Amino acid sequence: LEAILPFVMIFEKRKPQARELLIIAVLCGIAVAGRAAFFWVPQFKPVTAVVMISAVAFGGEAGFLVGAVTALVSNMFFGQGPWTPWQMFAFGIIGLVTGILFKKGVLRSNKYALAIFGGLTAFFIYGGIMNPASVMMYQDHPTAGMFLVAYGLGAPFDLVHAIATVFFLLLAAEPMLEKLERIKIKYGLIEKQSSDDF
Repeated sequence: LEAILPFVMIFEKRKPQARELLIIAVLCGIAVAGRAAFFWVPQFKPVTAVVMISAVAFGGEAGFLVGAVTALVSNMFFGQGPWTPWQMFAFGIIGLVTGILFKKGVLRSNKYALAIFGGLTAFFIYGGIMNPASVMMYQDHPTAGMFLVAYGLGAPFDLVHAIATVFFLLLAAEPMLEKLERIKIKYGLIEKQSSDDF
């Protein structure tokens, strides 16, 4: 949790508009509802896709918050545990990285570019955080072998997560980003945050 607080404090420091907070809350709600709707398919969830879309639309800080809050709130349905802070951080970092890369022009809002990047982040960033976390959560004296086994066992689940992220980004990225752009223009939600602060 200590790793998450600085991002929340930076977001809070710039005094976001109430309208922006409302939209971020709605995006969190969409991500939570999406995760709940696909509860019956392990790892096949739209959360990473929604987090990335949020980051492209409103910046890395907003993306981090959507990811972190979604993990916390959705685990009220899926079950809280020592994995919750790790999931909050993993989803949050995906949002932050997406926002930074988009702001710097490295990542485009094209649905295919987002889908490819989304698949890679789901597999390598989320999986890269949660697989070793599973070892650290349950082993007092972890070894290199344990981490390798965790990565090996986690790879099929990470692959499903990556495929799901690609699928949902191809399906929803462009229509959601168009609507969010219209909302930003209508309500004057100019992106005041700077991902360069990180």
